[in-house]
Amino acid sequence: MRHTLTSVLAPTRSPAPTGAGGGLLPKRDLAAAWFLVVLIAVPAWALTIGQARDMGVEPGTMGVALPLFLLLWVTMMAAMMLPSMAPVAITWVRGIGRQSSGWTRAARTVEFVGGYLMVWTVFGALAYAALALTGDLVADHPTAGRWIGFTAFLLAGLYQLGPLKYVCLRHCRDPMSHLMHYAGFRPPARDLRVGVHHGAYCVGCCAGLMVVLIPLGVMNVAAMAGLALVIFVEKLWSRGPLLARVVGLAFLVLAVLAPFQDWLLPGLQGSMPSMDGM
Repeated sequence: MRHTLTSVLAPTRSPAPTGAGGGLLPKRDLAAAWFLVVLIAVPAWALTIGQARDMGVEPGTMGVALPLFLLLWVTMMAAMMLPSMAPVAITWVRGIGRQSSGWTRAARTVEFVGGYLMVWTVFGALAYAALALTGDLVADHPTAGRWIGFTAFLLAGLYQLGPLKYVCLRHCRDPMSHLMHYAGFRPPARDLRVGVHHGAYCVGCCAGLMVVLIPLGVMNVAAMAGLALVIFVEKLWSRGPLLARVVGLAFLVLAVLAPFQDWLLPGLQGSMPSMDGM
C-alpha cells in the first residue's frame, strides 16, 4: 500500500523548471528579459480588458467575425501565456542574439514568435467553431447551456488528470533539455519549427484549461486572470503537477454542480450587461 501511494504521489513534485541555480540566464540578463516580458504582457492585458468592457460576457462568438476573433484570441494568448513560456522564449531568443545580428536576428526572432502564435491561432479557429456551435445550441435551447457546461467542465477535469496533460506539462517544465533538442534543428525555417514545436506542447498543456472558457465566457476577464495564474504556477512551481491534479478535481466538482448552478455558466446564458453597465 505504501509503495502504491508513493508511486502515485511521486510525480507531483519535480525540480523547478528554471534550471540549476534557479535561472536559465545570468541574473542581470534575466532581469532585463523579464522587464521586456512585462512590457509586452501589460499592454496585451490592457487591450484584452478594454475589449471585454466593450463586449461583455455572452454565449458563443458574441457576433464577432472569425478574423477579429482570432486577433482578439492571439492578444489574449499573449497576455495569458507569455509569462509562463518566458523561460524558453528568453533563452532561445538570447541564443539567436549570440549567433546573429541586425536584421537576421530580428527576422529569426519574429520567425520563432510567429511559429508559436501560429499554433495558438489554429487552436483559436477550433475554439471559434466550438463557441459558434454552443452559441447556436443555447440560442435554440436555452436550458442546453447547463449540460454544455457540465460537459465542458467534465472534459476539462478529465484532461487535467489524463496522461497527455503531463507529457506536455513535463515538456514546458524542462526547458533546458528541449532547448538542447531544438539546437539540433537545421535550416531552413529552424526558428519557425522551434516556435511551432514549443507552441504545440503549450497548447497540449493548456487545452483543458481553455475548455472552461466556454461556460465561463471567452471574454470573462476574471476567468482569464485565474487561468493565467494557474498556467504560470503549473509550469514554474516545483509542485505544479500537483496543482494541475487539484484543478482537475475541482473541474469535476464543478461539472456536477453546473446543471444546477447558473452562476457557474455566465458564458452560456443570455446576453449579460457589459462591465461598464454593471
